[in-house]
Amino acid sequence: MGTQGRGILTTLAAAIAVVFGLLTIASGGNALFGGDAARQAVGAYVHFVLWFNFVAGFFYVVAGLGLWFRRRWAAALALAVAVATLVVFAAFGLHVAQGGAYETRTMGAMILRSVVWIAIAWIARRQNKG
Repeated sequence: MGTQGRGILTTLAAAIAVVFGLLTIASGGNALFGGDAARQAVGAYVHFVLWFNFVAGFFYVVAGLGLWFRRRWAAALALAVAVATLVVFAAFGLHVAQGGAYETRTMGAMILRSVVWIAIAWIARRQNKG
């Protein structure tokens, strides 16, 4: 892939990271701080997953801005977000395997988050090689 193609891909990854982060902060913040009605709407949420995703949303935005401005540290941050997401996903899997309550949509959301951040980390790494 040429330099211009990599630039477009990096720009797209940056935009996705920022938008994904803002949406994650909004939805997680609502579930955590929106009161009983908001928490009931979420259903059988897994407390540590919800908190992780909320906090990670801020890192999504920072990583996205770093990618947007072509900062070398953004690749390391994107990789850290991907790895942390996989670790929390594994812990969530253990929670489920032990019979813990959860929402099926949490499984889908963690798969989506993992795939997105693995892809963003890969794109960011390729940017740094170029």
